[in-house]
Amino acid sequence: MRNLIDIMDLSEAELQSLIEMAEDIIQNPTRYAQACHGKKLATLFFEPSTRTRLSFEAAMLELGGSVIGFSDAANSSSSKGESVADTARVVGCYADIIAMRHPKEGAPLVAARTAGVPVINAGDGGHSHPTQTLADLLTIWREKGGFENLTIGFCGDLKFGRTVHSLTAAMSRYAGVHFVFISPEELCIPEYVKSETLDPRGIPYEEVRDLERAIAGLDILYMTRVQKERFFNEADYIRLKDTYILTPEKLKSARADLCVMHPLPRVNEISVEVDDDPRACYFKQVMNGKYMRMALILKLLEVAV
Repeated sequence: MRNLIDIMDLSEAELQSLIEMAEDIIQNPTRYAQACHGKKLATLFFEPSTRTRLSFEAAMLELGGSVIGFSDAANSSSSKGESVADTARVVGCYADIIAMRHPKEGAPLVAARTAGVPVINAGDGGHSHPTQTLADLLTIWREKGGFENLTIGFCGDLKFGRTVHSLTAAMSRYAGVHFVFISPEELCIPEYVKSETLDPRGIPYEEVRDLERAIAGLDILYMTRVQKERFFNEADYIRLKDTYILTPEKLKSARADLCVMHPLPRVNEISVEVDDDPRACYFKQVMNGKYMRMALILKLLEVAV
């Protein structure tokens, strides 16, 4: 039985297989419409979510399966003090596969040890968000035709941005990738990402503060919001939240084939005026996320189509 706790749980070959399956789902949706008939997905979301939870639910429903679960920890027995391990063991009696989001890092791993069914990490604190990375990878694949020899800029909250940490790890396995980390000093990329992922592989990267100076050299710009829920001090959040705002004016110096991505939700770090720019790919990411989650569910349930 396989789980997906971290994006590095999947080999490059497995990532490619998921991408190819997602592409086939896009082209031949009716072939997959009943692939998970009789199967149940449990969505255990101890933290607010719109896209990820609904994307998982839509993915399972479009595969012909059904969905159970909760979208608020207050509606679960965790409000009575039940442990994550016990919750997972109980829900594993009702469902065939579990998608879990939790504010505490490592909670999905704890769940995976007791659930008895495959567990997918749908985001754990500021640590990892592997299925968003799957959405990101399919977007890059479809927009750029591959993963090698790309310069990727991450901008905004790189300290708490679990999507940034996961995508950096995934893309670090491909040749010729160069990272540009754009953030205020207080929200810079964590040392462990550099010491565990980048430095051992000799992957080139730079840390800068100025988005406008960096944007001209990028193939991909991955914007992120400053996450209010991760701050202990509201004054720090207010001071930092508008550090970077992408506007049509700032895009004038960018490449014509730049791919602008964002894991969403957006607050105001990308002007709505950018939405009509052909380089804006963040809503494509949403659709790509559904297709990759469909492919992942099929893989973990070992469903042959």
